[in-house]
Amino acid sequence: MSRRGAVLFAAMCVIWGIPYLMIRVAVRELAPVTLVFFRTAIAALLLTPIAAYRAELRQLVPRWRPLVAYTAVEVAIPWVLLARAETKLSSSLTGLLIAAVPLVGAVIVSLTGERERLGGRRWLGLLVGIGGVAALVGLDVGQVNALALVEVGLVAVGYAVGPIILSRSLSDLPPYGVVAASLLLTAFAYLPFALLRWPSSMPSAHVVESVIGLAVICTALAFIVFFALIAEVGPVRATVITYVNPAVAAVLGVTLLNETVTGGMLVGFSLVLLGSFLATGRSPEAVAEP
Repeated sequence: MSRRGAVLFAAMCVIWGIPYLMIRVAVRELAPVTLVFFRTAIAALLLTPIAAYRAELRQLVPRWRPLVAYTAVEVAIPWVLLARAETKLSSSLTGLLIAAVPLVGAVIVSLTGERERLGGRRWLGLLVGIGGVAALVGLDVGQVNALALVEVGLVAVGYAVGPIILSRSLSDLPPYGVVAASLLLTAFAYLPFALLRWPSSMPSAHVVESVIGLAVICTALAFIVFFALIAEVGPVRATVITYVNPAVAAVLGVTLLNETVTGGMLVGFSLVLLGSFLATGRSPEAVAEP
C-alpha cells in the first residue's frame, strides 16, 4: 500500500469509527428522524454541487428504481434505526455489533450470488461470527435492550444489502451522483417527520457539534475520502476498514463517554472479527456456479 493509501485508510478508520459516538450524543436531545434529516440535508448541500458540476446527476434518472432501493436499505432506514438503537444502547456496543456486517453480506452473497457457494472455511467463519454476536449480547444479556438489538440487526442487514445493490445495478454510475442523490432523497423523505419532531429549544453545543460532525465529516467528507481510497487501493482492500471502525467506536465510547467495556464485548468482538475474516476470505473449497 502506498503512503497516500495508508493515510486515506487511516483516515477512513477514524472517520467511520466516530459516528456512533456523535449519534449517541445527538439523540440525547434530538429525535432520530430529526437527526437523520439534519445529517443528510447538510451533507447533500455539500455533495450535490460537486455531483452537479461533474454532470453526474442526470445519468441516474433511468436507474431510479435501484437507486431508491439502495437509498432505502443503505441510508434512509439504517440511519434512523441506528439513531433509535443508540437511545438505549451504548455507542461502544452498537459499533461492535455493526462489525457483523461482513458476516451478513457473506450469507446474502452466497445465497443470491451466481459465482460462489459457501465452502468449509466460510461456514466455519459464519459459525464463529454468530458465536461472537451471541457473546456480545448474551454474556451481558441483563444490560441489553432487546428491541434495540433488533434495530441494530436490521441496520447490519441493510448495510450488507446496500453494496450488493450498488455492485449489481449501479456500479457503472458515477459515485458522487449516487451518494448525493441518496442523501437528497433521504432528506426530503424525513423532512415532514423532522418538522413534527423539531426541537422546542436550541440544542446544546455538544449536540450541534455532533450533528455538524456527522454531516460534514462522517458523511460528506467520508464519501470523498472513501472514493479516493477505492481509487488508490481498490474496492476489496478498501473494505478492510470494516474490521477497524468498530474498535475505534468502542475506544471513543469508553474514553469520551465513560462507557463500560464488558467481558462479553471483548470476547464477542474478537470472535466476530475472526469469523468475518474467515467468512469473507476466498476459500479453495468455494464452488463456482455456472
